[in-house]
Amino acid sequence: MPEWTKSKYPGIRYRESKTETVGVGRSKRPRRYYTMTFKLNGLTKSEGFGWEGDMIMGKHLTEDTAHDIYRILSGNRRDKTPPFTLAEYREQNENAILAANITAKEEEARNITFGEIFTKHYFPEVQHNRKNWRSIKREEELFRLWIDPFIGSRSLREIMPLHLEKVKKEMSKAGRSARSIQYTLAVIRQVFNFALKNRYLDGRNPADKTGGVKRPKVDNRRTRFLSKDEAKALLAELKKRSADVHNMALFSLHTGARAGEVFNLKWGDVDIQQGVVQFKETKSGRNRIAYLTNEIKKMMTARRPENAQGDALVFPGRGGIKIAQISDSFNRAVEKLHMNDGTADRLMKVTFHTLRHTYASWLAIEGVNPFHLKELMGHSDLKLTERYSHLSDDALREAAMKIENS
Repeated sequence: MPEWTKSKYPGIRYRESKTETVGVGRSKRPRRYYTMTFKLNGLTKSEGFGWEGDMIMGKHLTEDTAHDIYRILSGNRRDKTPPFTLAEYREQNENAILAANITAKEEEARNITFGEIFTKHYFPEVQHNRKNWRSIKREEELFRLWIDPFIGSRSLREIMPLHLEKVKKEMSKAGRSARSIQYTLAVIRQVFNFALKNRYLDGRNPADKTGGVKRPKVDNRRTRFLSKDEAKALLAELKKRSADVHNMALFSLHTGARAGEVFNLKWGDVDIQQGVVQFKETKSGRNRIAYLTNEIKKMMTARRPENAQGDALVFPGRGGIKIAQISDSFNRAVEKLHMNDGTADRLMKVTFHTLRHTYASWLAIEGVNPFHLKELMGHSDLKLTERYSHLSDDALREAAMKIENS
């Protein structure tokens, strides 16, 4: 049993450690563990303060500190005003400290800047959860070039629509496209939504639709498509450079497949005998069917390995992994054929996506029903398909004018 010694203050005693000491030289002595004894509701109770030097209610425990707390609690019991015990006193003080910390954190959160929320909280989560590295890189670039210089140092709660209009204005003056401005505003909106969700901000999002910041209208409709001769020349040039890129281009030209749909396609989604493929994980979020021409059937038959597994990619990259982007062989072939010479408008430039647009344009020229074209393209809305309507109108007009030759 430990030996207890009365302190110089009534109601307080201590026991000495057999291994730990305090002080130096002549003042060196065993470290003490302090307790107090008191009466409450007719019962004698004992509570421990802790070891000498420990922190208690923000102070280092000493004999004097123990006495000060004992005196406060004795007065409370006499006045019948809690806290009455050391445990209650600790809880009250801990709650007060916790409340003060919460208040401090809330104040810090209210003053957090857009730059801090982006770099310390939002962007690390984007990097962890998002798979598309191009999208990640694009957001970082937009933040660095256009967002941080104009609103990065401002606290979230002080940013208003007029500050976002400033971002728009500066980007427009620098000649940035409407799509880039729209994307930048979308990033800002996402950061504010993140802040609201995680309680860094109360109130409304100045970048949402109700904030009053108008988004520039974007026309991303490609108008360039290949003629039959151009397509033939491009495929021939690709064949010289890369059989795989040639096959992917041919497949897109004959099915209207997007690049991502080509990269994701697996042998389990292909039925060469029936002449159909199923595209999954499409941009519209819906699966869709495409029909194989004889040329594609022949190409796919030649590509298909013996005992091909259903989960194997039809167009794999090196090591069998999924391709992230089309090979530069495509761009070099386009350059070799001078298809983009003198073309400044990016929507008029020949890219891999031009093959999908060419597929739809050729079908429209042949008079394919818009509803059928919508399903073949996997469009979520007929409005997306209507961009090709003028091509079918031109074909009909040309046919009607042939009466002059009869």
